[in-house]
Amino acid sequence: MILYTVMPQEYIFPQSEQANNLELVTWNGIPLFAEREEHQYKVIRVISTNPAHYLNQQVAPGQFISL
Repeated sequence: MILYTVMPQEYIFPQSEQANNLELVTWNGIPLFAEREEHQYKVIRVISTNPAHYLNQQVAPGQFISL
């Protein structure tokens, strides 16, 4: 079976507790997978189809954002 998707394999086939903590959020029109930490989110992965979103340093993996 071939699965064509922009979603990470860990989210489709969760094998650890970390996959359960991921949330799909949208920040300024950019879809992201993020982990909630207190009153902000830590960006785990950008899942946009727009290449310009990957160049935005504000949503680079590891950055913290507020919604």
